[in-house]
Amino acid sequence: MHWGAWLELSMLVTDKDLLARLSLPDHWMKKFFLAHTCLELQLNEESLKLYTELQLQGFGKSSYIKAQIAICLQNLQEVDQAVEAFMQLQKTDPYQLDNMDTYSNLLYVKDMRVELSHLAHRACNIDKYRVETCCVIGNYYSLRSQHEKAVLWFQRALKLNPNYLSAWTLIGHEYMEMKNTQAAIQAYRHAIEVNRRDYRAWYGLGQTYEILKMPFYCLYYYREAQKLRPNDSRMLVALGESYEKLEKPRLQEAKKCYWKAYSVGDVEGLALIKLARLYEKLAEDDHARAAYTEYTNEAEAMGLTDREEQSQAYRYLANYHFRSKQYDVAHKFAQKCTDYPETREEGKALLKDIASRRCEADAASTNEGSRIADFPGMEVMATADRLSPMNLTFTP
Repeated sequence: MHWGAWLELSMLVTDKDLLARLSLPDHWMKKFFLAHTCLELQLNEESLKLYTELQLQGFGKSSYIKAQIAICLQNLQEVDQAVEAFMQLQKTDPYQLDNMDTYSNLLYVKDMRVELSHLAHRACNIDKYRVETCCVIGNYYSLRSQHEKAVLWFQRALKLNPNYLSAWTLIGHEYMEMKNTQAAIQAYRHAIEVNRRDYRAWYGLGQTYEILKMPFYCLYYYREAQKLRPNDSRMLVALGESYEKLEKPRLQEAKKCYWKAYSVGDVEGLALIKLARLYEKLAEDDHARAAYTEYTNEAEAMGLTDREEQSQAYRYLANYHFRSKQYDVAHKFAQKCTDYPETREEGKALLKDIASRRCEADAASTNEGSRIADFPGMEVMATADRLSPMNLTFTP
């Protein structure tokens, strides 16, 4: 059966339920169609599973399947594995240009300048009039911060193919770097016209309107991006920030977004600290303390010590435990505050306050002990005044 017909059918499938309801012929191309459509719908795990099965069923040497698996890995944010998969593909088929634009995007993200330079030279030698070649060279110039040249090469790609999705999206990114928001908006809108499933274009529009300080537009576009990538922490964090800017009516939604971003695996490491700050803003002190504590534990486990956010977290925790009269814990966090220039003076002041409170507590304890020694009957009274431990176990 003609693959073009399968591709046209794939464009009509808008969600997973519709795909499941399709009555398809029992043909070996069916699995290729299902894998491709799942990839288009951002059902990346299902797509990866189907392509892996196809490899085991006799298509192990197919360069098309190898490229699709690499794209699945990229969408799953397994960037190192995706780069490795494309490198293996190049060794298998050194003259292939299909999907090399996606490979160049990965090299750009990883800041692999030498590899991207080699890829640009190789693609130009193979066929300089392919849209993928123009895209690779555009990414090369973009990585070198030569944004005008990058735009020129993306425009060449669009002259070769006006419906080339990657070029519209990437040219929008370049216009954003050049502070030309109007041109960026037009480019992203063209990308959406070509393919409404391109989450990068929706996300780019959200970023553009965020710069223009138009929160409701920004919220709409981030929502569309998040619908396409429901488990992408970047979309969730951006959506949470948009809700947070709308203040009280939407702060609960912001909390949900940050929590989900943290739960699905926060790529940028921003969700937890933003959630902690939001709890602090809402005066939910116990939740804020838990979030800041988890954040500092994770940062210390990864060996990170130079983040400004860490100093703010230590400052909050030091003050929280000081107010709770947990002076040993407060002293530990106040000591850590002194390691950062932003909180050094406040940490030193807090250490003095903790030392003062400890002296007062020791003096009060000494006076109470001497009174009990002078009047033996007071010992019984003092013991009776203390509350017995309370059972805080919740029984449903």
